Amino acid sequence: MPVAAVAADADKVPPQTSPAEKSDKKAVEFTLDNGLDVVVIPDHRAPVVTQMVWYKAGAADEPPGKSGIAHFLEHLMFKGTDNIPAGQFSKLIAIKGGDDNAFTNQDVTAYFQRVAKDRLASVMEMEADRMVNLRLTENDVKTERDVILEERRSRVDNDPGSLLQEQMMAALYRNHPYGIPIIGWEHEMRQLDREDALTFYRRFYAPENAILMVAGDVEPDEVRALAEETFGKIPRRGDAIERMRPQEPDHDASVTVTLEDPRAGRTSVQRYYITPSYASAKPGEAEALDLLARIAADGTTGRIYKQLVVDKNVAASAGGWYSDSGLDSGRIGFYAIAGEENTPDEMTAAMDEVVKDLRENGVTQDELDRARTGLLAEYVYNSDSISRMARQYGWRLSVGLSLDDVEAWPDRIKAVTVNDVRNVARKYLVDENAVTGILKPAPHHTTSVEEKQVPASGNGRS
Repeated sequence: MPVAAVAADADKVPPQTSPAEKSDKKAVEFTLDNGLDVVVIPDHRAPVVTQMVWYKAGAADEPPGKSGIAHFLEHLMFKGTDNIPAGQFSKLIAIKGGDDNAFTNQDVTAYFQRVAKDRLASVMEMEADRMVNLRLTENDVKTERDVILEERRSRVDNDPGSLLQEQMMAALYRNHPYGIPIIGWEHEMRQLDREDALTFYRRFYAPENAILMVAGDVEPDEVRALAEETFGKIPRRGDAIERMRPQEPDHDASVTVTLEDPRAGRTSVQRYYITPSYASAKPGEAEALDLLARIAADGTTGRIYKQLVVDKNVAASAGGWYSDSGLDSGRIGFYAIAGEENTPDEMTAAMDEVVKDLRENGVTQDELDRARTGLLAEYVYNSDSISRMARQYGWRLSVGLSLDDVEAWPDRIKAVTVNDVRNVARKYLVDENAVTGILKPAPHHTTSVEEKQVPASGNGRS
């Protein structure tokens, strides 16, 4: 069985979910009678296919007190059904010459396989089977609960950077469930049981709450026939679920989180700003934020790196990202890692200067043109992989965007102006929207949170 993993958070790895550019690999969408949305992306360069099933349910949809149940269920989905013995799902995929895995995010849970074209029918039958016929024993649940607890210990509790990130998210989202870790809080994870898993499964794992994505050496008509024969036999459970989540209030103070941990390497500083995502932004804002983040923080050409590492020599490395795929909001993040003699105050002050300059003076046309060219080039690279294409489309559609939204992205990127970038910088790169995290090596593990009131006149709004 593959390791069922929490989706890598964009705080550590820049997201691989940039929207797709319109091309001759145009996706085709249709809906089965039971409500299952099906999207096909033909690509005949090789006789292989990627199948993904996206459920419109993630960690932010969990009941209060049940943090981690979405990720826990992802693990349990590999246990078995009446037709597939426990623990055999992935082994059967491997016997067919394929590979498979799954991931959980705040907004989605996805299961995917990559197989030869002639194995698609049997793999689709297997995935449809576990959509409705999951069987769990008490021993299955107990054993897998120990697995996720160990996963938390190894990936979070033993990693000071992950601990800081967890505390920063909890400080950034003071009411919205994005502030709860995807893997869950340990004390709640220990209480998760079989009924919790089956309740979440019965609520969200249904055809009307899912998207079937097939990309590769297929045509829409053959996928439709296979989908009707497999997923089409599953009765819908009701209307599509409307996700009603607690919303984040306006913030009136910035927050600083400091973690001192003897396991930390060099001192580092991180900064998160709440922003809209592609699913939640007003027209044009997400595209402008995408370009803003690239200008500010993309590798060694970003302003953060040039200011902190090259010009001021207050950090050994620096960069950032735009986490753009959330249903309810997104984030822009910046980071700096100290050299031997650098201090958090130096790095924070230099980061503040970059952000202030972006707010007050915006970006140049040359910077915007380079960033735009880079984003569009990344799409060309991603389109070479059918798996990346399936993920790009699936993620966007799962959070409520349409095929037209996905395929019109390049034109919207091309329409962004320097004024658009300056406006989103002034609107969202403000202290009230921010959490700063400082990680320091120290002999004893301590965490502190400081809330700093920000004068109304000093927030950088236009």
